Amino acid sequence: MGKPLGVGVVGLGKISDQYFTTIGRREELEIVAVADLDEERARSVASRLGVSALSVDDLMASSAIDVVLNLTVPAAHAEVSLQAVRAGKSVFVEKPLALKTDDGKQLLREAELAGVRVGCAPDTVLGTGVQTAIDVLDRGEIGEVVGASAVWSAPGHELWHPSPLFYYQPGAGPLLDMGPYYITALVAMLGPVARIVGHTSRSERNRHVATGPLAGTEVPVDVETHINAILIHESGVSSNVTMSFDVWATRMSGFEVYGTQGTIALPRPFQFSEKLDIFRAGSDEWEVVDDRAGYKNGGRGIGLAEMADAIEADRPHLASGDLALHVLDVMNSVLDAGRSGSVIEMHTRLDRPQPAAWSASGRAADAITL
Repeated sequence: MGKPLGVGVVGLGKISDQYFTTIGRREELEIVAVADLDEERARSVASRLGVSALSVDDLMASSAIDVVLNLTVPAAHAEVSLQAVRAGKSVFVEKPLALKTDDGKQLLREAELAGVRVGCAPDTVLGTGVQTAIDVLDRGEIGEVVGASAVWSAPGHELWHPSPLFYYQPGAGPLLDMGPYYITALVAMLGPVARIVGHTSRSERNRHVATGPLAGTEVPVDVETHINAILIHESGVSSNVTMSFDVWATRMSGFEVYGTQGTIALPRPFQFSEKLDIFRAGSDEWEVVDDRAGYKNGGRGIGLAEMADAIEADRPHLASGDLALHVLDVMNSVLDAGRSGSVIEMHTRLDRPQPAAWSASGRAADAITL
């Protein structure tokens, strides 16, 4: 391969360490500089990594940086990504792509005009769990798909997270925080969404931080905390989606796809490499499916590495801005449907994303088509 892409990282919160671990294993990527609103944190991380600590403006202006890894808070995603694109840099941004669908559209328009790439998490969709599920479906192993169900719930992040206030502000909540994992996987498996029916509610119970230095602090709630939606895919298949911060206990959490000849139980889509189970018509028990597609031993940042491989090969990348924009549109449409009580027609569309071939090494160049 050629010279690695120089990476500038903006935003050095907790998730950045997971990206650093993955990037450190990738020959196609090299971290050049970091930036954070907390300048002391930036200097500390830069010293640990052996790179430069820069202001955001200086990082964007650096000729050594080819791609910006945007790990800022969701409210800053669109602004920082646009700054990168306008500086002639490709960008890979943590989910969601933006808060508003129109901001995501603007980002992709400007990136196309600038001739740069936009990639977006969650790249867990490229792991062996979801990609093996796609392979099972494409081979017809459960027959014709008739529906899917995705349920994630918890009583609230304030019970375990030492700094949970962010999760109850616009840009988060159960839908924009956890929904991207499930909805991205649903679109990757079943294709784009055409229209949506939804219902949302906001719990009025008082929430307080339970652990850490903020223990006892009241948590203001400015987001819907319980969301139900029916996604009608362009294929005619429907998916039931529930995301909640209001469920104390359940026996119904999970992620399943139903077919005329069986059912697959997917691993958690916020993980990369958990195993898939299948129940076949006429069988008496579930069976585990061996990994057969996707990037083995992936981690946060595998989507950025795959984008670097795609740039070198001059092909489309998989964790694309187009996919992320459609997922953002789905989530905002779910909220609109819940508030209005109307059926919402989607504003964006795309072809079903290209599956990832099997790569035991985790590198696109080593991928094998089964």
